[in-house]
Amino acid sequence: MAATNRLARETSPYLRQHAGNPVDWHPWGEEALAEARRRDVPLFLSIGYSACHWCHVMAHESFESEQVAALLNDRFVAVKVDREERPDVDSVYMDAVQAMTGSGGWPLSVFTLPDGRPFFGGTYFPPTARHGMPSFSQVLDSVSEAWRTRREELAEQAGELTAAVSSRLAPPPAAGGIPPAAELLEGALARVRQLYDPEHGGIGRAPKFPQAPTFELVAHAAWAEALGGPRAAGPAGSDVSAETSAAAGALPSALEMLTSTLEAMASGGVYDHLAGGFARYSVDRAWQVPHFEKMLYDQAMLAPLYLHGWQLTGDERWRQVVTETLDYACSTMRHLSGGFYSSEDADAGGEEGRFSTWTPSELEDVLGAARAARAAAWYGITRAGNFEHGRSIPHVERGRLIRPPEIEQCRVDLEAARRQRVRPAIDDKILTEWNAMLCSALAQCGAACQVERWVDAAAEGADLLLERLRRPDGRLLRSWQPGGQAAHLAVAADYAWLVDCLTRLGEATGSGRYLEEAQRAALALIELFSAEDGGWYTTGSDAEQLVGRPRETYDGVTPAAGSVAATALARLGALTADERLSERALESVAAAGEGLVASPAAFPRLVEAALL
Repeated sequence: MAATNRLARETSPYLRQHAGNPVDWHPWGEEALAEARRRDVPLFLSIGYSACHWCHVMAHESFESEQVAALLNDRFVAVKVDREERPDVDSVYMDAVQAMTGSGGWPLSVFTLPDGRPFFGGTYFPPTARHGMPSFSQVLDSVSEAWRTRREELAEQAGELTAAVSSRLAPPPAAGGIPPAAELLEGALARVRQLYDPEHGGIGRAPKFPQAPTFELVAHAAWAEALGGPRAAGPAGSDVSAETSAAAGALPSALEMLTSTLEAMASGGVYDHLAGGFARYSVDRAWQVPHFEKMLYDQAMLAPLYLHGWQLTGDERWRQVVTETLDYACSTMRHLSGGFYSSEDADAGGEEGRFSTWTPSELEDVLGAARAARAAAWYGITRAGNFEHGRSIPHVERGRLIRPPEIEQCRVDLEAARRQRVRPAIDDKILTEWNAMLCSALAQCGAACQVERWVDAAAEGADLLLERLRRPDGRLLRSWQPGGQAAHLAVAADYAWLVDCLTRLGEATGSGRYLEEAQRAALALIELFSAEDGGWYTTGSDAEQLVGRPRETYDGVTPAAGSVAATALARLGALTADERLSERALESVAAAGEGLVASPAAFPRLVEAALL
């Protein structure tokens, strides 16, 4: 078995999970590249994260295999990368695999020359060939044979792929001029209406992600409707359902799309009805069957979205979701130091969803027959089940989020019993970006709902970032392992979210200290990450050189760093009357160029910046 000390001391729990593999893993870095050059062999990069179900599957099937390990150790230098700690590395090689195959995902499996230039890659490879996919051992044999007999061809392919990555990372074409923000908002809303699911809310079919940045923009449009701005259907606040509007041939209003989506997500199994908080996505269209891992960033993005739903409508259901989501994050995902963990796993005891699902007999064991029958009816727990092995994922009928006292007591008792089960693993690394994101949400929601404990938690979390994840010279770092050291240079998203968080804390507390720290972080963001065209690089000017210098373009499940930077700088510039920050925010919007003009729905957070 390989020595374990290369990964055993890493800050990433994901890397440490592989410290005992027979694969002779290296962390990403110059040492691994130098070893590949010395041995004259390719690198094999395996990129994933702790809460990734299929990463665990491939690890169990292949990386724990002595036979597979022998192939890897003999013919490659094997490198493990935590995509959450190194989003820069992940971005470059994800672009390469997408350019090669047209798709991507995790685990990401990439083969590179000793200088790091990729020549082949994919995602999950099974232990035996099936469904048209080769086995992982077959892939290793084929790549090794090509390296031995067709190396010039691989080098040529690496050059082509590297050029493709560079072209994907190039700045967008400049636009002749950015339209007024109201036009961008209407253009984005028109596209959302095309993709909107009128039956189940949300965007598209399955799998279905919450898409919080998109629906934040829908909330902005709903606010504009309420103020008498442009709208495509019915009065804002109309109680006509999206289904009714669609059936009548009318387009749903922004408020209808927002509230229908909020209700569908919070009623479905993607929401944890016992402890609060959202799973990463739903595998079905109706939000019933989640991919059970809970990511810190989802709680951070969805709590403000539900807050804004409550502010728009006064509907107490949305405030309840805010409360339960943030209280879940502050209890289950919070370290004693004040920082917040990255994720909670999908698996428990080696079985996906085991922790979160129930059978009627398990309800009876906790509640007794009579109460169990009522709880089963409320939460949809049946003998047939709606998940694997006859188990049921708790969900509720729409309109039943507010629980009557008897059901609330059942919920309390079931949640207490569930805490005695084998828990999913927690990825306890503390990331600057995601912590700042959650602290921003806590500050916003705490101020709006007048919940002091949330503002206090935000302040404690921000203070931790400034104390533990900032070097004496002021340079932010990306990741901190409780009880250990901070590591890895912070990327643009870390800085941008920290500016946003500190600005929100300044608003919530009235403390000038947080605004001063926000300005300090903002100036560092501008100095380290500004691109020549007014956009933003992912990595700082002081970071290691990869095969390309990555930059995010579009907003996804979380907004791109440049979009966060634009909104954060606009807000801070307005609060502090600092025109430098306001002008830099405007440059960020303009830098999106033709892409923003043609497809504003792909830049929802940047459209928010334009509105600011």
